[in-house]
Amino acid sequence: MTARPALMAWPTDPADARGTALWTSEEIVAATGGVASGPFEVSGCEIDSREVRDGDLFFALKGESADGHRFVTGAFDKGAAGAIVDRAIEHPHVLVSDTSSALEDLGKAARNRVDAGIIGVTGSAGKTGVKEALFAALDRGSRGRAHRSVKSYNNHVGVPLSLARMPSRTSFGVFEMGMNHAGELAALTRLVRPHVAIVTTIAPAHIGHFSGEEAIADAKAEIFEGLEADGVAIIPADNRHYERLRAKAAQHAARIIAFGSAAHADARLLDAVAAPGGGTLVTAELAGRKLCYTIAQPGAHWVANSLAVMAAVEAIGGDLGAAGLALAEMEGLAGRGARHTVAARAGDGSGEALLIDESYNANPASMRVTIEQLGATPAARRVAVLGSMRELGAEEERYHRDLAEPLLAAKIDRVILVGPEMAALAQALGKSDGGALARAIEVDHVPTAAEAAECLAAEGPQGGDAILVKGSNSVGLGALVRALTAREN
Repeated sequence: MTARPALMAWPTDPADARGTALWTSEEIVAATGGVASGPFEVSGCEIDSREVRDGDLFFALKGESADGHRFVTGAFDKGAAGAIVDRAIEHPHVLVSDTSSALEDLGKAARNRVDAGIIGVTGSAGKTGVKEALFAALDRGSRGRAHRSVKSYNNHVGVPLSLARMPSRTSFGVFEMGMNHAGELAALTRLVRPHVAIVTTIAPAHIGHFSGEEAIADAKAEIFEGLEADGVAIIPADNRHYERLRAKAAQHAARIIAFGSAAHADARLLDAVAAPGGGTLVTAELAGRKLCYTIAQPGAHWVANSLAVMAAVEAIGGDLGAAGLALAEMEGLAGRGARHTVAARAGDGSGEALLIDESYNANPASMRVTIEQLGATPAARRVAVLGSMRELGAEEERYHRDLAEPLLAAKIDRVILVGPEMAALAQALGKSDGGALARAIEVDHVPTAAEAAECLAAEGPQGGDAILVKGSNSVGLGALVRALTAREN
């Protein structure tokens, strides 16, 4: 006899006995209290008829300007296997009184049925990157049994949808939670009920809706209210609101892990050395041991993010070795640090330019970090296309004007400013008469992303350029990135 039978045996798992469908109509009825038109099974959940795939369950949600019931036929044309509706239709469906409530109910049912380690992530910046890094780490360590919210599905619709999409066999779930008003996170975290809750950082994002950064810290700290018994809170040790976050966490968490370079950090940075290719070799201390790993993504903010990731993986019982490998291989996310090589179209037309896509979001803290990183990027010419930062309230002008300092410190050669809020920065950089700072820096200020694209196209990209594109999503700079990269694909 040989050892072949033993080698072929696969470890058993109680989850293997569960069905392969994401939801059956019977399970949907049990969760929502609705009435099924007949038996059916679905393999996914969707709220946008344009995104429906074969086998999906389509939720006909009612919004302020549109009623999802208008798109039911289109959803089934694209392959939907069933729908949640508040009126009878000719296709397989579950009839409920309120489709939004049904989505939340199905999300709760998904959370209740899994035996999984759940992590919630929030913060003023970096939450999507941390969520994606955690997913990569835990998915690798669990052989594909990790789940996470996709894109930035982090609000009152996105969170229950992400929960409803979680398979019953999930071993780890990672959910991003966002807010721009007090009280929103408290509701979301009670849906997610995390075992580990992370606050990445506190900065003046959405500060126009708050009295100050302290109020933002309080609103972000609401994530701890949903922690399960014996839950773990992970907070930034280097943030000036650390004590405030810790006091809130102490009310709900059995354990608190601070991450950062401060002496009181539990996941503490010991050393960070630039790695070939633009990443960082990190040495850290965590849970009484030293860790050494490489981060593919450049920048000090990713060093801090990685400490939060490692702390969460350790707290949830994941594989730290797999986490290190995932961080070493993780590429930039679209709109949040993705890097593209584009052909030069100006000068002598030779060579290539680096395009850094940070077009999805912006606040004063993330702007400073990415401008600093642009300054550290080797380039013949450094170009920053910066869109307005939104929801900054009464201090909007000051926050924009203060970006002059990091731009000058980073020795940026060319700046294209987009949106009316950027007028203060244009003046500070010396574009307008009486500019606050005298600097030989080439500056253009345009109203729209389309005009910024024209401005950039007129002069480049040139070989050797490093071009940063960053602004609030509503400015629309993603279209500029897509235009530049479309020709390279």
